[in-house]
Amino acid sequence: MSPPPPGRAIGSLPISCVVITRNAGDRLAATLESVKACAERLVLDSGSTDDTVAIARERGARVEHQPFLGFGLQKRRAVELAAHDWILSLDADEALDDEAARGLSALNLSDPARCWAWRRRTFIGSREMRHGPWGHERVLRLFNRTASGFTDHRVHERVDGATAPRLAPGSILHHSFEACADVIVRSARYSGPKAAILRDKGETSPAWMLPIRGLAAFTKSYCFQGGWRDGAAGFVVALSRVVDSTLPRAIVSVDPPPPADRADAPPPR
Repeated sequence: MSPPPPGRAIGSLPISCVVITRNAGDRLAATLESVKACAERLVLDSGSTDDTVAIARERGARVEHQPFLGFGLQKRRAVELAAHDWILSLDADEALDDEAARGLSALNLSDPARCWAWRRRTFIGSREMRHGPWGHERVLRLFNRTASGFTDHRVHERVDGATAPRLAPGSILHHSFEACADVIVRSARYSGPKAAILRDKGETSPAWMLPIRGLAAFTKSYCFQGGWRDGAAGFVVALSRVVDSTLPRAIVSVDPPPPADRADAPPPR
């Protein structure tokens, strides 16, 4: 089956920039403007009730619709719908900075096995988090779908690259949090899907291990990774690591995975 027609072409690079959205109107315009060099910009929406779809169409993006499947499968679907094999995947709260946008045209796309990562700079409000776990992030975002692709993880999905990613010039600007409270809220919101993943794997943790996990996560973020250099915001990020490392496992301990069905058990020797 031939691919669906692309949206209005903006640039000449044979790249489809794909973005999954739901109520992302506050940041989407900057995302799409930063990738004008791409021949296609595809927005896969999962039921926005704000102006997300209108903003995407105003900026020449092609809009498709898909009920949310989880982050990994949703991004896989966006990749499937793209008109080009070279895929640039951005979140709706991300944008290429000027250096990264200019540098796209200098990347050698002759080998489908190649893939590229960018440094990602995360902000809380207007403050960049220069230390801690977000201070040295590198995210793989440009790849050829014939050789690489997204994992199917419900959250914290990633691209499995065919080769080690090269570092592209410039940065991805990540404006995901308006205030420090949003960092904790996001971690708590993701705890349910993360608990589901642990259940699927049959993983549980005894209650006495949770404080140890939390302390280790805080110490790594705030002390070893230098989060203390970001002041109070770095402290909050470290607290969010405590939530990430303990709350999903606490949920599973309260509602553990069901026992394996006898029919699924290995036969006796």
